[in-house]
Amino acid sequence: MKVCVVAEFYPRRREPVRGVWAHRQALAARDAGAEVKVIALERPVPPVATVAALRRGDPAPLLASLRELAAQPRHEVRDGLEIEYVRYLSPPRPRSYGRWHAWARAPLRRALARLDAGWGIDLVHAHYALPAGAAASAFARERRLPLVVSVHGGDVFLAGPPVRALVADVLRGADAVLCNSQATRARCEALTGTAAGLEVVHLGAAAPAAAPPAGAAGNGVPSIATVGDVVERKRHADVLRALRLLEGPLEQLRYRVIGAGPELGSLRRLADELGVAGRVEWLGQLEPDPALSELARSSLMAMPSVDEAFGVAYVEALACGLPAIGCRGEGGPEEIAALSEAMVLVPPGDVAALAQAIERVLSDPQRLRDLSRAARDCAGEHFTWELCGRRTVAAYRRVLEAQR
Repeated sequence: MKVCVVAEFYPRRREPVRGVWAHRQALAARDAGAEVKVIALERPVPPVATVAALRRGDPAPLLASLRELAAQPRHEVRDGLEIEYVRYLSPPRPRSYGRWHAWARAPLRRALARLDAGWGIDLVHAHYALPAGAAASAFARERRLPLVVSVHGGDVFLAGPPVRALVADVLRGADAVLCNSQATRARCEALTGTAAGLEVVHLGAAAPAAAPPAGAAGNGVPSIATVGDVVERKRHADVLRALRLLEGPLEQLRYRVIGAGPELGSLRRLADELGVAGRVEWLGQLEPDPALSELARSSLMAMPSVDEAFGVAYVEALACGLPAIGCRGEGGPEEIAALSEAMVLVPPGDVAALAQAIERVLSDPQRLRDLSRAARDCAGEHFTWELCGRRTVAAYRRVLEAQR
């Protein structure tokens, strides 16, 4: 089977971390027997922050962004997968994201038509209902090609009412909808009014090839890490506040922030105000393999985030042998916790409970070793990329067989 993956979030030269899970799922599907090529939507517009810097009299960020955009090739081969970056223009994100698919539709259609003419597409797999799913749906209908849409949470958890109606139309029109968790599946069913075509395919995780021993980051001092975009809903601030509450042997516990984002400045100021700045390492955004290596050097992963449909970072921690802390009531963490005691849940926004959970895990070396083994066992049984690839290709086959 020949599958064209269409995605807005996909790694590229200037953003190698962006949508790396979509790339790894495509690789997993290829390894499970599908022929895969990728079309990544490319919006060659500088970020809003660079324009704001220009208004303040600092042109450097804008010029750097323009150079990066100009340097992005139209075609790449990444890990053996052929990728075409299809450019389109649209108005600014805050006011118009729900209509970006209309701007992307024509250039995407041309790229799909070229690929179909030269290669022959059997199935289109779009990540996110918007903009990729909606932009690809017209071409799929026109060519009578099956359309599979992966839902990762943002489409159904965060969108406003007008966008949700459009998302519902895209999902109802798809031949299959792959949900990243049972919570996402339930949201999709509530949104579309039907369970038809909905199934759960978890994304995978893998430890670094040469993972260092857990806790190696601090010369014997235990450390916790958060991996992800530094945005408010990830609740890095709660971890900083919990750090100040720890006493005794954990008073020197280090916190390693792996990622970048708009909250970084305010978090640095908060760390200073709390008196814990000397115990925090701001590692910035790292490419996927170095990020996993840094995660594996920690003792525990803590990300008490909200609106968490799944949370790849949690299963990456488990694969590295780290227990992970998430929030009770969040779909992804609840689902992972049902499979392993290595996923620890605390009430959202409860800093004292977070500090107590960190202390319970790290103050007992035998408990930490037991949880580390449970973490690896859970990831190896439920969250490998091989399993993700097999389930993805099985979904493709069911759709293709239904159309025969």
